Amino acid sequence: MPILLRHWRVQRGYSVRELAKRAGVGYVTVIRIENDQTSPTVSMLEKLAKVLRIDVWEFFQTAPPRRQKRRQR
Repeated sequence: MPILLRHWRVQRGYSVRELAKRAGVGYVTVIRIENDQTSPTVSMLEKLAKVLRIDVWEFFQTAPPRRQKRRQR
């Protein structure tokens, strides 16, 4: 199961380098996680989740969350 890191990074408007810098991890590591070439540690996921303002479990959803449609009045 791929981790939905790219989805959340793009949703928050971060570049790979910006996310990596804010989380204190290497940008190559972020690229490898996004391309399913490496598995992150739990502590790394916690750092990334904190920057992205999500819970760690949200990396493991079966599909990216859909945007809610606004109700028209």
